[in-house]
Amino acid sequence: MGLKRRVIYGLLLCMFAATAVADALSVTDARLRLLPGDLPVAGYFRLINEGDDSVVLSGAESSAFEHVTMHQSTQVDGMAGMEPVPELELAPDGAIEFLPGGYHLMLMKRRSPIEFGAEVPVTLIFADGQRLSVQFQAVSPAAM
Repeated sequence: MGLKRRVIYGLLLCMFAATAVADALSVTDARLRLLPGDLPVAGYFRLINEGDDSVVLSGAESSAFEHVTMHQSTQVDGMAGMEPVPELELAPDGAIEFLPGGYHLMLMKRRSPIEFGAEVPVTLIFADGQRLSVQFQAVSPAAM
């Protein structure tokens, strides 16, 4: 097999593998807890990996916000806080819950007003370059 065919074959294999990974991922319960004004918004969801390989969630982005980061809520000596999370590994046939008091997305600096009930696009980014687009529903803090 010539070099050109091997390169094309390799690229096709990579594309197939990337599609298989993306097809194995799904998100449920995607919602954004809106606070008044330009206060940061918290994002919650459940990420499910139905594939045979681990995946690493390395971040997120949204056209509706200037910055999106991953955090984990903490309790130290009775003081609530949060720490940035650079990445999370998701095992095969596993799930990660982003819930109040645990892992969450912090979405900062809205680009325009968002109303309760609105669908807000968020893209989850994985260490291998995969991206998963998700529609999050904007909800009131009381609905959490």
